[in-house]
Amino acid sequence: MVEAGFWAFIAASSLIIGALIAMSGRLSTKALALLIGFGSGALISAVAYDLIEEAVEVSATGLSVGFGFVAGALVYFGGAQLIKRMRGSGGLEILLGAVLDGIPESVVLGLTLVGGGGPSVAVLVAIFISNVPEAVASSTRMLADDRKPRWVVGTWTLVAIASATAAALGYALFSNASGDVIAFIDAFAAGAILTLLASELLPSAHAERNRFVGLATAAGFAVAATLTLNR
Repeated sequence: MVEAGFWAFIAASSLIIGALIAMSGRLSTKALALLIGFGSGALISAVAYDLIEEAVEVSATGLSVGFGFVAGALVYFGGAQLIKRMRGSGGLEILLGAVLDGIPESVVLGLTLVGGGGPSVAVLVAIFISNVPEAVASSTRMLADDRKPRWVVGTWTLVAIASATAAALGYALFSNASGDVIAFIDAFAAGAILTLLASELLPSAHAERNRFVGLATAAGFAVAATLTLNR
């Protein structure tokens, strides 16, 4: 249980790294677009090979996959719409996405330790890589809306702690759960991630009209997919 929380915190620590990168002010808008593109590719791979593929494998009927995916998409969409009505909400939509995909992903990471083995390196690295552009993009917008640097770093630290807690609880509570419960959790994260990608991350990456964003996205997908398919 403690080990699950430890590895999840390591994976989520890249959120804090992303915030520090944004605060440094040394990342140009073109570089940010490429970073977001790369991370988006890694997230697409996570949806396809880590989350949906596993959800389909463990689901008894497939209904839990569909319900989980739709639930994740709707929860993210509804939450994002509420956030956009708030004053000074820049970046909070991406923060919401990081929470809605990060918590279930951490539960999944914790479950990879069931049976006494070590964590899945592929899942660990994919989460770590994809977290950075999410945190950079969100933190950049938060800082532009006059959020204090301490508040930004503190927020991502809390998300990392929540992810570690989710992994520990996932290990303790869901190690004997039915396949459909696990499938729902996986698919929920996948639905939230894909909605975040389509509505926030990819449009943000292409806003700079950087012609290399597509290549960066493909590279992120290739790296994450290679790690996953060779685990």
